Amino acid sequence: MAALDLLDRYTYEDYKKWEDRWELIDGIAYAMSPAPSLKHQSVVARIWKELDENLDCDKCKVYISPVDWVIDDRNVVQPDVLVTCEEVDEDAKFLTKPPKIVIEVLSLSTALKDLTTKFTLYEKVGVQYYVVINPKTEELEIFELKNSKYQLQERFKSKGVYNFQWDSCKTQIDFEKVFK
Repeated sequence: MAALDLLDRYTYEDYKKWEDRWELIDGIAYAMSPAPSLKHQSVVARIWKELDENLDCDKCKVYISPVDWVIDDRNVVQPDVLVTCEEVDEDAKFLTKPPKIVIEVLSLSTALKDLTTKFTLYEKVGVQYYVVINPKTEELEIFELKNSKYQLQERFKSKGVYNFQWDSCKTQIDFEKVFK
Protein backbone atom coordinates (compact mmCIF):
# COMPACT_ATOMS: atom_id res chain seq x y z
CA MET A 1 0.00 0.00 0.00
CA ALA A 2 1.38 3.41 -0.99
CA ALA A 3 1.58 6.18 1.62
CA LEU A 4 -0.80 8.38 -0.40
CA ASP A 5 -3.46 5.64 -0.19
CA LEU A 6 -3.67 6.33 3.55
CA LEU A 7 -4.77 9.96 3.07
CA ASP A 8 -8.39 11.04 3.01
CA ARG A 9 -9.67 12.01 -0.46
CA TYR A 10 -11.93 14.99 -1.01
CA THR A 11 -14.05 16.45 -3.80
CA TYR A 12 -14.91 19.93 -5.02
CA GLU A 13 -18.10 19.76 -2.91
CA ASP A 14 -15.95 19.36 0.22
CA TYR A 15 -13.55 22.07 -0.97
CA LYS A 16 -16.33 24.66 -1.31
CA LYS A 17 -17.09 24.37 2.42
CA TRP A 18 -13.54 24.98 3.67
CA GLU A 19 -12.29 28.23 5.15
CA ASP A 20 -8.90 29.75 4.37
CA ARG A 21 -7.05 28.88 1.16
CA TRP A 22 -6.62 25.31 -0.03
CA GLU A 23 -5.78 23.36 -3.17
CA LEU A 24 -7.10 19.93 -4.03
CA ILE A 25 -4.89 17.62 -6.11
CA ASP A 26 -6.03 14.09 -6.84
CA GLY A 27 -8.46 14.47 -3.93
CA ILE A 28 -5.70 15.36 -1.44
CA ALA A 29 -6.08 18.67 0.42
CA TYR A 30 -3.10 21.05 0.52
CA ALA A 31 -3.17 24.10 2.81
CA MET A 32 -2.07 27.39 1.19
CA SER A 33 -0.62 28.97 4.30
CA PRO A 34 1.32 30.60 5.76
CA ALA A 35 1.26 33.71 3.60
CA PRO A 36 4.17 33.91 1.15
CA SER A 37 7.12 36.27 1.58
CA LEU A 38 6.99 39.87 0.46
CA LYS A 39 9.52 39.11 -2.29
CA HIS A 40 7.27 36.28 -3.51
CA GLN A 41 4.33 38.67 -3.74
CA SER A 42 6.43 41.34 -5.46
CA VAL A 43 7.57 38.83 -8.09
CA VAL A 44 3.98 37.68 -8.63
CA ALA A 45 2.80 41.27 -9.12
CA ARG A 46 5.59 42.12 -11.57
CA ILE A 47 5.01 38.91 -13.56
CA TRP A 48 1.31 39.78 -13.83
CA LYS A 49 2.20 43.31 -14.98
CA GLU A 50 4.67 42.07 -17.61
CA LEU A 51 2.23 39.52 -19.02
CA ASP A 52 -0.70 41.94 -18.99
CA GLU A 53 1.14 44.90 -20.53
CA ASN A 54 2.59 42.74 -23.31
CA LEU A 55 -0.49 40.63 -24.03
CA ASP A 56 -1.44 40.87 -27.69
CA CYS A 57 -4.70 38.94 -27.75
CA ASP A 58 -8.32 40.06 -27.54
CA LYS A 59 -9.65 36.80 -26.16
CA CYS A 60 -7.20 36.13 -23.31
CA LYS A 61 -6.77 37.59 -19.82
CA VAL A 62 -4.13 37.47 -17.10
CA TYR A 63 -5.19 36.62 -13.55
CA ILE A 64 -3.35 36.62 -10.23
CA SER A 65 -3.99 34.29 -7.29
CA PRO A 66 -6.28 33.55 -5.63
CA VAL A 67 -8.32 32.32 -8.61
CA ASP A 68 -9.71 28.81 -8.46
CA TRP A 69 -9.16 26.61 -11.50
CA VAL A 70 -11.52 23.65 -11.08
CA ILE A 71 -9.95 21.00 -13.28
CA ASP A 72 -12.39 18.30 -12.21
CA ASP A 73 -14.14 17.10 -9.07
CA ARG A 74 -10.84 16.04 -7.43
CA ASN A 75 -8.49 18.81 -8.61
CA VAL A 76 -8.74 22.51 -7.74
CA VAL A 77 -5.63 24.69 -7.89
CA GLN A 78 -4.75 28.35 -7.46
CA PRO A 79 -1.70 29.15 -9.61
CA ASP A 80 0.17 32.32 -8.68
CA VAL A 81 -0.35 33.80 -12.17
CA LEU A 82 -2.15 32.44 -15.20
CA VAL A 83 -3.14 33.44 -18.71
CA THR A 84 -6.42 31.98 -19.89
CA CYS A 85 -8.39 32.30 -23.10
CA GLU A 86 -11.50 30.77 -21.57
CA GLU A 87 -14.63 32.84 -22.05
CA VAL A 88 -16.01 33.46 -18.58
CA ASP A 89 -18.53 35.71 -16.94
CA GLU A 90 -16.55 38.19 -14.81
CA ASP A 91 -18.77 37.21 -11.87
CA ALA A 92 -17.71 33.56 -12.20
CA LYS A 93 -16.04 32.06 -9.16
CA PHE A 94 -13.65 29.76 -11.00
CA LEU A 95 -12.09 28.74 -14.31
CA THR A 96 -12.61 25.30 -15.86
CA LYS A 97 -10.33 25.09 -18.90
CA PRO A 98 -6.53 24.75 -18.95
CA PRO A 99 -4.78 28.12 -19.02
CA LYS A 100 -2.26 28.78 -21.78
CA ILE A 101 0.37 29.86 -19.24
CA VAL A 102 0.71 28.96 -15.56
CA ILE A 103 3.38 30.53 -13.37
CA GLU A 104 4.24 29.30 -9.92
CA VAL A 105 6.57 31.34 -7.71
CA LEU A 106 8.16 28.93 -5.28
CA SER A 107 7.77 29.25 -1.52
CA LEU A 108 9.49 27.10 1.06
CA SER A 109 6.15 25.51 1.91
CA THR A 110 5.02 24.85 -1.69
CA ALA A 111 8.20 24.24 -3.72
CA LEU A 112 8.11 20.45 -3.68
CA LYS A 113 4.43 20.36 -4.69
CA ASP A 114 5.00 22.95 -7.46
CA LEU A 115 8.01 21.11 -8.89
CA THR A 116 6.52 17.61 -8.82
CA THR A 117 2.78 17.21 -8.24
CA LYS A 118 1.65 20.35 -10.05
CA PHE A 119 4.20 19.86 -12.83
CA THR A 120 2.69 16.44 -13.56
CA LEU A 121 -0.89 17.69 -13.21
CA TYR A 122 -0.39 20.70 -15.52
CA GLU A 123 1.35 18.53 -18.09
CA LYS A 124 -1.46 15.95 -17.95
CA VAL A 125 -4.30 18.47 -18.40
CA GLY A 126 -2.60 20.41 -21.22
CA VAL A 127 -1.25 23.71 -19.87
CA GLN A 128 0.87 24.93 -22.79
CA TYR A 129 3.53 26.81 -20.78
CA TYR A 130 4.59 26.16 -17.20
CA VAL A 131 6.99 28.63 -15.59
CA VAL A 132 8.61 27.95 -12.22
CA ILE A 133 10.38 30.82 -10.46
CA ASN A 134 12.60 30.72 -7.38
CA PRO A 135 12.41 34.27 -5.97
CA LYS A 136 15.27 33.66 -3.52
CA THR A 137 17.85 32.68 -6.16
CA GLU A 138 16.12 34.61 -8.99
CA GLU A 139 16.29 31.50 -11.17
CA LEU A 140 13.49 30.25 -13.37
CA GLU A 141 12.63 27.55 -15.84
CA ILE A 142 10.15 27.71 -18.69
CA PHE A 143 8.57 24.51 -19.96
CA GLU A 144 6.45 24.13 -23.08
CA LEU A 145 4.08 21.25 -23.76
CA LYS A 146 5.17 19.37 -26.88
CA ASN A 147 3.75 15.96 -27.80
CA SER A 148 1.99 15.82 -24.40
CA LYS A 149 5.27 16.24 -22.46
CA TYR A 150 6.93 19.31 -20.99
CA GLN A 151 10.22 20.25 -22.56
CA LEU A 152 12.54 22.78 -20.96
CA GLN A 153 12.69 25.81 -23.26
CA GLU A 154 14.76 28.28 -21.25
CA ARG A 155 16.53 28.66 -17.94
CA PHE A 156 17.29 32.20 -16.75
CA LYS A 157 19.16 33.72 -13.81
CA SER A 158 17.84 37.20 -12.89
CA LYS A 159 17.40 38.44 -16.44
CA GLY A 160 16.32 37.43 -19.90
CA VAL A 161 13.29 37.97 -22.11
CA TYR A 162 10.95 35.17 -23.10
CA ASN A 163 8.28 35.41 -25.80
CA PHE A 164 5.22 33.20 -25.40
CA GLN A 165 3.11 32.44 -28.47
CA TRP A 166 -0.05 30.35 -28.99
CA ASP A 167 -2.78 30.39 -31.61
CA SER A 168 -2.86 34.04 -32.80
CA CYS A 169 -1.81 35.39 -29.38
CA LYS A 170 1.46 36.39 -27.79
CA THR A 171 2.97 38.00 -24.72
CA GLN A 172 6.39 38.28 -23.13
CA ILE A 173 8.18 38.66 -19.82
CA ASP A 174 11.35 40.66 -19.28
CA PHE A 175 12.71 38.98 -16.15
CA GLU A 176 15.10 41.84 -15.40
CA LYS A 177 11.99 43.94 -14.68
CA VAL A 178 10.56 41.14 -12.53
CA PHE A 179 13.65 40.96 -10.28
CA LYS A 180 14.47 44.69 -10.11
